[in-house]
Amino acid sequence: MDDLRDRYLARIEAAADEAALEEVRLSALGKKGEVSLKMRELGGLSPEERQVAGPALNALKDQLTAALAARKTALEDAALDARLAAETVDVTLPARHRRRGTIHPVSQVTEEVTAIFASLGFAVAEGPQIESDWYNFDALNMPSHHSARAEMDTFYMSRAEGDNRPPAVLRTHTSPVQIRHLEAHGAPCRVIAPGRVYRADYDQTHTPMFHQVEGLCIGRDISMAHLKWTLEQFFSAFFGTEVKTRFRASHFPFTEPSAEVDIQCEWSDGQVRVGQGDDWLEVLGSGMVHPNVLRAAGVDPDEWQGFAFGMGIDRIAMLKYGIPDLRAFFDSDLRWLRHYGFGPGQVPTTHGG
Repeated sequence: MDDLRDRYLARIEAAADEAALEEVRLSALGKKGEVSLKMRELGGLSPEERQVAGPALNALKDQLTAALAARKTALEDAALDARLAAETVDVTLPARHRRRGTIHPVSQVTEEVTAIFASLGFAVAEGPQIESDWYNFDALNMPSHHSARAEMDTFYMSRAEGDNRPPAVLRTHTSPVQIRHLEAHGAPCRVIAPGRVYRADYDQTHTPMFHQVEGLCIGRDISMAHLKWTLEQFFSAFFGTEVKTRFRASHFPFTEPSAEVDIQCEWSDGQVRVGQGDDWLEVLGSGMVHPNVLRAAGVDPDEWQGFAFGMGIDRIAMLKYGIPDLRAFFDSDLRWLRHYGFGPGQVPTTHGG
């Protein structure tokens, strides 16, 4: 057995690669290997001989197995070192040409909307995306039985057991920013509140997370006429053509009177063209801010009044740039992003769109 051990240990040490090492393993420990055959011969020995030969063979087998594992590790380390040496990067070489990035359509349209309203005297206000139940619903005059407060429509945040704070939600609109801004700055004010909002809905024209912009204008003599003029100015600047609007009476808890706003359009070959034709397309909800909302924000409704409106940024992006499916905004498809991408140097302006 000493000769057998010395011979195979020498062969293991001399193996130049893993293929040669596997050949040595099969010769020694394979089904027909020398050590395996000697293990089978133990059955023909006397009990006394087996007591001597058995432990010796097991020790030989363990020793060869350990030597094979050690040699395999050494070969793998050597192969890795050789690969690392071959793949070394010369940092002194000139860099490859970098592609110029693009801005996501939602980001671009948000900038366009902000630029247009800034020219009309509106500042930008922001608020948290995780809101308390009070800011998201109660302060906006939405009763406890309102359908929008159901769990099938709103994402409620879980609470630890024993936490008695009011429920928290992922905001369903950017309207809570109205309350926070009026609390902090009071009246008069003229702001827009763009940002992400969340609702439990998903289809071609709805997604669980989307983008909305809310507008608020509070003063002493603000009327629906100011609202209509503001929206017509915005749509004409945004779509680059004169756009007529139509107001339809509606109901929203946070405005009174309330109106849904349609814009003039034409449907042709499955596409919509804004600013021409005899058709109408609903784009937003609006109205005069409800006195209860002003009171909740600490503003006296007997002294101040104003209008508010809200529209989906993703929706108006679809209209302007001919994007058919809202879900594609969030698919991270590079082909789609490149197709609808906008150059980072294309800064939106009121005269250039």
